[in-house]
Amino acid sequence: MHVAPTTLDKLAFERVLDALAERCQTLAGQARARAVRPDLDLDALAEAHERVDEALTGDAIALGGVEDVRPLVERVVDGGILEGPECLAIAYTMDSAATVKRAVATSGRPRLTDLVTRMGSFDAALRLVREQLDAQGEVRDDATPKLREIRRRLQPLRGRIRERMAQLLQQYATHVQDPIVTLRRDRYVIPVKASSQSRVPGLVLDTSDSGATVFVEPAAVVPMNNELALLEFEERDEVRRILVALGQRLAFDPALASTLEALQELDLVAAAARLARDWALARPEVGADLPVRLPGARHPLIEGCVPNDVFLDDAARLLVLTGPNAGGKTVLLKTLGLAVLMAHAGLFVAAGSDGARPGRVTLPAFRAVLTDIGDEQSIEASLSTYAAHLTNLKRIVEHAGPDTLVLIDELGSGTDPDEGAALSQAILEQVLAQRAFGVVTTHLAPLKVFAAQRAGVRNAAMRFDVERLRPTFELVVGQPGRSYALAIAERVGLGAALLERAAEVLGPEGARLERLLETLERQREALQGQLDQARGARDAAVGEAEVLRAQIEKLRGQEAALLERAAAKADALLQDTMERARSARAVAKADPAQRGKAVEAIAQLRRETKAKAPRVPKAPTGPTLGVGSVVRVEAYGAEGPVVEERGDALLVQLGLLKVEVPRSEATLVRGAEPAKVAAPVAPGAGFEDELNVRGERVEDALEKVRAFVEEAQALKVASVRILHGKGTGALRDAVRRYLRDERRVERFEDAVPYEGGHGVTVAYLRA
Repeated sequence: MHVAPTTLDKLAFERVLDALAERCQTLAGQARARAVRPDLDLDALAEAHERVDEALTGDAIALGGVEDVRPLVERVVDGGILEGPECLAIAYTMDSAATVKRAVATSGRPRLTDLVTRMGSFDAALRLVREQLDAQGEVRDDATPKLREIRRRLQPLRGRIRERMAQLLQQYATHVQDPIVTLRRDRYVIPVKASSQSRVPGLVLDTSDSGATVFVEPAAVVPMNNELALLEFEERDEVRRILVALGQRLAFDPALASTLEALQELDLVAAAARLARDWALARPEVGADLPVRLPGARHPLIEGCVPNDVFLDDAARLLVLTGPNAGGKTVLLKTLGLAVLMAHAGLFVAAGSDGARPGRVTLPAFRAVLTDIGDEQSIEASLSTYAAHLTNLKRIVEHAGPDTLVLIDELGSGTDPDEGAALSQAILEQVLAQRAFGVVTTHLAPLKVFAAQRAGVRNAAMRFDVERLRPTFELVVGQPGRSYALAIAERVGLGAALLERAAEVLGPEGARLERLLETLERQREALQGQLDQARGARDAAVGEAEVLRAQIEKLRGQEAALLERAAAKADALLQDTMERARSARAVAKADPAQRGKAVEAIAQLRRETKAKAPRVPKAPTGPTLGVGSVVRVEAYGAEGPVVEERGDALLVQLGLLKVEVPRSEATLVRGAEPAKVAAPVAPGAGFEDELNVRGERVEDALEKVRAFVEEAQALKVASVRILHGKGTGALRDAVRRYLRDERRVERFEDAVPYEGGHGVTVAYLRA
């Protein structure tokens, strides 16, 4: 069904969806409810109505324990990691889905059973969760043999450290500020008086704000603290590995997507059933050849709305509804429109359920709902209220057909009654000829006569209690209504002379006609002026649009030429830079004595490249790098996932280390497809203070370390990192023997545990 957004708004369809969403049990169900539209085909409609009907029978559908885990699944798909409680949330939803599936499948409701059969079975995944996580989402000690061994060693080690620290507190009692053991930088320390710092051998890891206390890691516990730090790092690494694997096992379960979708649909069905029960709605029957039959129709959003029978069939496809203002004409029109929208969205409708009006609730299968309701005056478009109505009526006439519903409020209002009546009658004749169904409200007397004389149209009126001066909101079909203007004026006590004069004016007097014609002429001239002004504004806007379009095309051409020149310049700069770099390296390799000058030349080349290289934007021609992508970093000879984007750089997880690399140095790896090599770029202007020689032969590694240290000292780098790995220790020992004899190196040490530990050597260079 085609329905304009303005029609949905005029008929308050979104308010119905809000009420539907409030009755959903999950956030995913609420999102699904607000996305409902009256666009289902006949088969889908029948299935939706049957599901709601089944949900109203038997036990209510309970979705306890089901959460909206779609954001968690999307995070894993994007390469993120779930915490233990988040893994539990997915597991609880899987478990609840299995419970719901069993309950519905054994309830004898076939349509709902067909829906829950889309849900999968997650026994293996749930068993894995129970084996690896406790009830709070923490990783269990026995999740893996490695974790069990690590934690078996951790607790006794902590006990030995605390026991030794207690002994040291007694031993240095006179120098201790407070007899407590605390943690600084995740290492056990004791608070020592600043004046007695030299009396307690050890490392100072921190000081108090006042400076009166220093926190010393006693030398006697340094080895144990080192062992503890290493074990804790291994524990964190193993826990992270377990959570990564568990999150991927849950998020990539092949049955999870269909299960979440089925739960969302089931939540929607249950909410529709609650809405039908709360609002006393009835199931409609929708078919191609059925009439509009709404016994006891009422507006579901109006409290205490008076029910009325609304019937339209081949004998009377149009209903011309008349009566006084505020008598309920517009409410009845919107009641029919909203019922059609709800029925075609798979919902029940507010009709036929009060017991006093038995019978089927039927509706044709409408292709579109065409409306002209309310004041749609547009200042921006220079349209009066009547012109806006005419625009809507033009659209209605053009699109009306046997499978459309036409709803027109106050037809013919806003203009001369005679001309308005003539035009309105012509419109109704056209709509009737196109065999559309519809309800039209009006105050025009000629349309009442038309409805009384023309086949296929029926008069109807909303009753009004003149004695009490209030409408009854009851629909009477078969007779036209009165406006009751003079009767109401008499009841409120308007003067008799005024009433008599009004009656005279209603007569066919020539003076009255002349005054009306004069007024119409002035109005026509004013409208013509407004029309001319609107046309002028339209022509000016069209002209400006053409100028802007030409300027945009010109700018696009200039942009293309500029990009082409920039690309050519960048390519030339790249070739020149690479040639100069190759020459400098060749000189350094051929003549060791010139190595220092070559290193300085390369550094100068980097600085020049950074200053000169143009930044040419280039549209992506293939898959882009992003969080979750697996890339290869040639500088480290390793592959890993991208964990964070930092502008023109990527943070890549390479084994235990997170390394920041330029995008240009990361090559995307996509499964079995050949890795796509990134286009060569100019060398970076900055110096990378980390060298990776893991897996190298000792001689080759030492040659790279030697060149690396020379270049670092020439560039006045304070310290560098050399990644040699742990392995057998042969490469590590060779690197350190070289560093020990290298005059440029002042000292070297292991990296901290969480930055590589024994697998990385940090060398500090002499100034």
